[in-house]
Amino acid sequence: MCLREEGLARVEQIRVIRGFRVIRQFNSGRWRGRFGQWALVGLIPLSAACGNADGAREVEIRFWAMGAEGEQVAKLVPQFERENPGIRVRVQQIPWTAAHEKLLTAHVGKSTPDVAQLGNTWIPEFEALGALRALGTLIETSSVIDQESFFPGIWATNVVDDTVYGIPWYVDTRVLFYRKDLLAQAGWREMPTTWADWRRAMEDIKRTVGKDRWAIFLPTNEWAQPAILGMQAGSPILKDGGRWGAFSDPEFMRALEFYLGLYRDGLAPVYGNTDVANLFQEFERGLFVFYITGPWNIGEFGRRLPDELQDDWATAPLPGPTGPASGLSTAGGSSLVLFRESEHPDEAWKFIEFMSRPEIQVRFYQLTGDLPPRLEAWEDTVLSRNDKARAFREQLDRVQPVPLVPEIELIMAKLIEYAEQSIRGGVPPADAMRRLDAEVNTILEKRRWMLERRIARAAP
Repeated sequence: MCLREEGLARVEQIRVIRGFRVIRQFNSGRWRGRFGQWALVGLIPLSAACGNADGAREVEIRFWAMGAEGEQVAKLVPQFERENPGIRVRVQQIPWTAAHEKLLTAHVGKSTPDVAQLGNTWIPEFEALGALRALGTLIETSSVIDQESFFPGIWATNVVDDTVYGIPWYVDTRVLFYRKDLLAQAGWREMPTTWADWRRAMEDIKRTVGKDRWAIFLPTNEWAQPAILGMQAGSPILKDGGRWGAFSDPEFMRALEFYLGLYRDGLAPVYGNTDVANLFQEFERGLFVFYITGPWNIGEFGRRLPDELQDDWATAPLPGPTGPASGLSTAGGSSLVLFRESEHPDEAWKFIEFMSRPEIQVRFYQLTGDLPPRLEAWEDTVLSRNDKARAFREQLDRVQPVPLVPEIELIMAKLIEYAEQSIRGGVPPADAMRRLDAEVNTILEKRRWMLERRIARAAP
């Protein structure tokens, strides 16, 4: 397909929004990317409709899913097709490392799928490109999908300028994984719920385990931890409607001081992810007691830790500055979106409704370990009796999206870059955050320009 005229106009649209920078970052916790350039690669649309044996018209909808989800979701498709004769679903599995570029390329080439799994931090970007169909009218007439049935913080990740563009498919947030036995040895029978008590517990653990072990492992190259602490302290991360950075403001600086103090005082090792050869072995031998991570590790810890340790580890919601109510965490995960270019939106919406049913979400959890976003699904005994998942259920009542701007993944990458300057390089935190805000404000310059133009056009 020759990408000229309209295609080039879309490339220019992407240039304005992203500066030709494509950022791949943690979304589901399963992968980490790097900056890269993307190339326009022709995508050949699959056949949209054909006839069946009886001569009736059969519609085919295309569904793009990423990583392990793309492999497992195909097991649910036969049931949908039985319930909806005349609709066929073709699932295309895409590696997470290639997903962002391929979706952008498909949008430029007008060859997007009908439905796709989209990391919820990507929704503002694809909405800004005009790639997604607004779902408000479809939701209003749906007997399956109701906003009140979803965790509010997760639902909010799909809303841009008061318009819904995605339906949560699975959720991802962060909680504490910890060694109950080692915490008890340090004199703490229960998990602390405030920053002050958590800090005291870590000091007691450090005195108990000695100089070559630590209270907590906080990888220095992960942005989630400082961002979570910042939100807990009341920082908006970005202020004035996502126009300016707020990292040097008092709220974030308070959180950063707590965060950096864990390294400074020897409670956390100055290690990145690659500095720990085998996370599970080190957790087993007690190199650290606390670790902040996501739901995919419930299964990993269950499989990789020895049987005799299974009763000695647990999960807990994150402590907050003043107690549980302030113990926020991130609202992550993936959503199902309907592309504007879909030729079969009605059939594609039926598939989204099917995947959103509570009993289907429970089956999907059993296949993948991905936690469901619907409240009703958590009433199933598969989840309600899982003591390791219970902390996630509680935490999901206290999650908050990162700012819904297309540039957020680049900004989060910059956050950890500047935080590491203080962790490893001795740069005073106030200086590092002022420099971060300056760079973030430059990144957001195009956003401010676009918002100002939008306001000017709306003015009478």
